[in-house]
Amino acid sequence: MYRIKRLAKPFFVWIFFLVFFSAAYSQRSMKLIDSRATNETKFLYRNLQKLSKKHILFGHQHAMEYGHGWQGEDGRSDVKSVTGSHPGVIGVDFSGLSGRPDSDIQKEKVVLQKLISETYNRGAVVTASWHFNNPASAGGFYWKDSVSVATVPLLLPGGQYNRQYKKILKDIADVADSVRGADGKLAPVIFRPYHEFDGDWFWWGESHCSGEDFISLWKFTVSYLRDSLSVHNFIYAFSPDNKFMNRKKYLERYPGDEWVDILGIDNYGDWGRDGKYDLQAGIKKLQIVSDYAREANKVAAFTETGLESIPNKTWWTEILLKSLKSANVRLAYVLVWRNDARSPTHFYAPFPGQSSTLDFIKFYADPYSYFENDLQKKSLYKK
Repeated sequence: MYRIKRLAKPFFVWIFFLVFFSAAYSQRSMKLIDSRATNETKFLYRNLQKLSKKHILFGHQHAMEYGHGWQGEDGRSDVKSVTGSHPGVIGVDFSGLSGRPDSDIQKEKVVLQKLISETYNRGAVVTASWHFNNPASAGGFYWKDSVSVATVPLLLPGGQYNRQYKKILKDIADVADSVRGADGKLAPVIFRPYHEFDGDWFWWGESHCSGEDFISLWKFTVSYLRDSLSVHNFIYAFSPDNKFMNRKKYLERYPGDEWVDILGIDNYGDWGRDGKYDLQAGIKKLQIVSDYAREANKVAAFTETGLESIPNKTWWTEILLKSLKSANVRLAYVLVWRNDARSPTHFYAPFPGQSSTLDFIKFYADPYSYFENDLQKKSLYKK
């Protein structure tokens, strides 16, 4: 007995130190690409990773700005009208910060400031996409063969439009520096530039620029915002479309772990678009994203998806929820696209009376899904 006791103490001490240092190492390595990120931004990032082990946040694009048949009503969202809770993730867009008169851009800054600050005050999360109007040609953010030009290299240092690009980034930085909550702290924002770059519909798509130029543009964008304009409340998300079936293809235009915080995917095609489902492929792609994020100690997310008009009455539980659970993935959030205020068919979340409402309530009630109300139990912005 005496010998056993003598051996037991060092053994348990060794176990204690192993667990302690493993946890400490994980916390140290779980870090943002911005070493000067605000505390709230760091806490959000770590808490998103923790939450993804057992839950997933539900998000909706433009949820607080407009919905099916309405626009600009404070405190309203279609999701809340159905469930009693706003989404856990609110999508905004920086599209209004370029290609418009300066007076309109200043008005857009005020709108974004209010949306982002109020979402932070409620404890929910903001993610900003960027439908960036082409600064070098007509056509808006889409590629149009008759008018669009290969713009990406023109935005890089030495390029014809680099100075203009810096001004646009300064307007984005102005928003970032203005979004303070009631606590006086800057509200963190998940910034998701140049999404779906593996398609050909946007002017930054892979058909319209080289991989080298795309990666250079990504690095310049992050560096200029972070290092030159001192934006320290952004979390940077990388999100191709669904045109990959292996890790190598997914990472083909990846700028590197030191330039990305969140690994994402936009995928409508495998989840019912045009009545076509390929859930096995969709799940595999989520697994590729989730697995790489876990290996790199980063956060993963399903950055865009949805089924327009939601004709499948049980899409939420039988398609989305079952697939997410069966995939054994860790995803911080899933975001569906917007509900247009005027179109009778362009919507991706239910509203009162829509045919999938009852199923969406079941999705809401499932312990796996988190909405804004669930975040009131513990702040994502605290340690």
